[in-house]
Amino acid sequence: MKKLKLFLLSLLCASGLTYAAPSTSTSPNFLFIFVDDQGLDGTSVEMIPGKDYSHTANYKMPNLERIASQGIIFSQAYAAHPKCEGSRAAFQMGRSTVTLNAIDKWHVNWSAPVTDSIANTLKRANSTYRAAHFGKWQWPQTPEQMGYDASDGITMNEDGDTSDPLDPKQSFGITRRAQDYMDKQVKEGHPFYLQLSYYAPHAKPQALASTLKNYSGPTALMAAMTEDLDTCIGVLLKKLDQLGISKNTYVIYMSDNGMKTKSLKGEKAVLDEGGLRVPLIVSGPGINAKAYTNIPVISYDMMPTIVDFAAPGFAMPKGIEGGSWKSLLLNSGKGEVKRPIDHMIWHHDVEVPHPQTAIRNNEYKLMYYWDTKDVFLYDINNDALETNNIAKSKPAVADALLAQLKTHVRTSLGEEKFAALESGKFGDESKGGAGMGAGAAAAGMAAGMEAGGMAAGGMAAGGMAAGATSN
Repeated sequence: MKKLKLFLLSLLCASGLTYAAPSTSTSPNFLFIFVDDQGLDGTSVEMIPGKDYSHTANYKMPNLERIASQGIIFSQAYAAHPKCEGSRAAFQMGRSTVTLNAIDKWHVNWSAPVTDSIANTLKRANSTYRAAHFGKWQWPQTPEQMGYDASDGITMNEDGDTSDPLDPKQSFGITRRAQDYMDKQVKEGHPFYLQLSYYAPHAKPQALASTLKNYSGPTALMAAMTEDLDTCIGVLLKKLDQLGISKNTYVIYMSDNGMKTKSLKGEKAVLDEGGLRVPLIVSGPGINAKAYTNIPVISYDMMPTIVDFAAPGFAMPKGIEGGSWKSLLLNSGKGEVKRPIDHMIWHHDVEVPHPQTAIRNNEYKLMYYWDTKDVFLYDINNDALETNNIAKSKPAVADALLAQLKTHVRTSLGEEKFAALESGKFGDESKGGAGMGAGAAAAGMAAGMEAGGMAAGGMAAGGMAAGATSN
């Protein structure tokens, strides 16, 4: 048999063809599908069992439904921030935006080095891994600095708005690049972490004409864009099957932040459940099919989860706040997530009516408005719609969580920022550029890019002023 293989190889070489040995890696692959601006009800999959408000029935997403039928649906999944940049920073770095000092798009000088990013950490934990990022990036720190071997570079929202009728929102182009990348890694025998940060379904909606013709009414374009996104998911799943790696690949689907939904309180940019709760589905080896879990998780848990699967026992970088879902995923969603800190925390004080911080510890979530001093306390396990503020009926719980919240903010953001928040005086020094005109916004982003180690000229065309004012 060995002689036959050598003979066949010599024929291939003589004919000018190349021979690529199939991947022999036993380490799992990770395919992370990170979508943009999709609220809890933004898919056809019911995220909370029996709750119609947690999905949209007329959306067509058979491929996402396939992932859900093979894996676990998370009913209490949170984005790390209610807007794009903060959420993506926290995910990459395994920390809350408060601790990382990435509380809005102007805070580009993070408190942790990019060498501690998810891709860099994974490759330190297991040097055989390769990593790629395709799609929306949105930060001045480059994908290469973050450890990605291949990427689309620094891209902004408007890069997804294409004029190519065959590639709306770049969804199909991103998918093609992903296919090529998976081909290459399998041929070279490398396990991979592949993050696809789709621009869909962020506004403005775009869809194939052939898809759009199947819909009517005011939501037709959004429904068609969502179906196109699902078509791309189907292409990815088929590629995993063709490469023979589907049984050794974890597929993760999640949104970067919440949106206005049919029932949840709040929307994008605010810290109510509407702005934070997102779809999350995970399938892969060892995960039982058709499971739900009500255990609260957050996007910055992803780094320790992936490293735990790829290199069990590897010590995470100092300051990581996320916890691994591994035991949860391998036990039909039962158990707990152990984090270095016992709470989740969010902060946002620009482009919102009230500067606000929220904290969740076990079943209780508290939100605090720094200007009005209003306190909102909810038992989220029993009141996901946040209809009953129990701060006055449970003053001990409210006081303890508020103290914990303020301590975290003070320690992470510093005395000056904390004093500004406490005073309720919010000028440019507090908002970090909120309310500035387009020219000042562009200058601020350019300065941030230089601070992040890249010249302003590296921004995608058209991404300066527009990217600085919308995410």
